[in-house]
Amino acid sequence: MQSRFEKLSQKYIKSSIESFSKLDFQCSNSISSGAEIIINSLKNKNKLLICGNGGSAADAQHIAAELIGRYKKDRASLAAIALTTDTSAITSIGNDYSFDDIFSRQIEGLGVSGDTVLLISTSGNSKNILKAAKISKDMNINIVGLIGGSGGVLKNLVDISIIVPSFTTAHIQEMHILVGHLLCLLIEDSLIYNK
Repeated sequence: MQSRFEKLSQKYIKSSIESFSKLDFQCSNSISSGAEIIINSLKNKNKLLICGNGGSAADAQHIAAELIGRYKKDRASLAAIALTTDTSAITSIGNDYSFDDIFSRQIEGLGVSGDTVLLISTSGNSKNILKAAKISKDMNINIVGLIGGSGGVLKNLVDISIIVPSFTTAHIQEMHILVGHLLCLLIEDSLIYNK
């Protein structure tokens, strides 16, 4: 007889697999298009700025680390910055302005035309992410959104929206990790083999 934990585990795994099974059909074109935007920025000696809240902040740091270090191949370091890591900047901006400004102020100071910003949001409605999108657009910075659910407001503010097929936050975050790895794979492959 199965324990309650075994039943819960199997139910969760089944639900996760069902979400992942829809990922290829709904997202492969947008993932490729998002990767191409990032690749073009990096080829032109621009940089990738990445941000998100909570688990998405961890994803931003993870992706930046894979690009600054390496994903699978030894190669030159790539210009990627997670805007979630500078606690002094985040806390001073949050204190002097508001939490809604923690990413937009960093983009305003660090970003230049031709850069790309990767905005990660499970809902697509986080105020600080929306402000980051607006300042990026004003500065002629390319915008890729990694989103879940319906895409929220963010889907209308980005150049490419990668909307993973789930309304469950945990499954969205799981798929965001996979998409982040896939972006790293495509970026690394392109910059090594198609210089």
